[in-house]
Amino acid sequence: MIALAIDDVAKNYGGVAALRGVSFTMTPGERLVMLGPNGAGKTTLFHTISGNAIASSGRITFFGQDITRLAPDARARLGLARTFQITNLFGNLTVRQNIVLALCGARKTTFKFMRPLSAYGDIQTAAAEQLDRWNLGASADLLVRNLSYGEQRQLEVVMALCGEPKLLLLDEPTAGLSPAETLRVVDMVRQLPRDITILLIEHDMEVAFEIADRIVVMHQGQIVAQGDEAEIRNNKQVSDIYLGLE
Repeated sequence: MIALAIDDVAKNYGGVAALRGVSFTMTPGERLVMLGPNGAGKTTLFHTISGNAIASSGRITFFGQDITRLAPDARARLGLARTFQITNLFGNLTVRQNIVLALCGARKTTFKFMRPLSAYGDIQTAAAEQLDRWNLGASADLLVRNLSYGEQRQLEVVMALCGEPKLLLLDEPTAGLSPAETLRVVDMVRQLPRDITILLIEHDMEVAFEIADRIVVMHQGQIVAQGDEAEIRNNKQVSDIYLGLE
């Protein structure tokens, strides 16, 4: 079975070709990392997969279903979740409240702050489980704006997991993090169960090698290389791109 199939996908913005004939597939449970310099088209490809942008041509299939032109919410209902380069959290709410809202969204439950929390017993129980699972209990009642940037990135991943996705798209989850924070995020991703397929954009090649089963390298809107760690390390074109020789 194929979890995700990207077939000759292109995306144009006016006369600018952001993606040009991108094709690859993912198997269920695979960890695929996308590498490439800024402007390579990685985030644009994420947008076409998640529905934040519609591909100009080509086809995107998710567990056998054509999702090329589906809206983002329809893709989410099928089991697709993502994070963004810039954290997308409710800074004036607590960690617990952010998780509760994510669970409400996933379960189509309307949350009203004037309603007693006891009325949301199942949601509160699920939120507590997420807090315990990801060691966020000590931060549960802190306002998100008071967390470190690394903690906010971790929380964003936890919120994406609240929808129990089949495919999780992580857009540069370690960008801007300290080495210690990066290690925590990498460890978190490695702990995720194999019933979740993960497609991850990363700028740090060493982080990519820590996580990936397979690596795809993009440059100027195209895939220029793919393979395992050894194949990518020994690829001259990849070396030239990262050393700025192209």
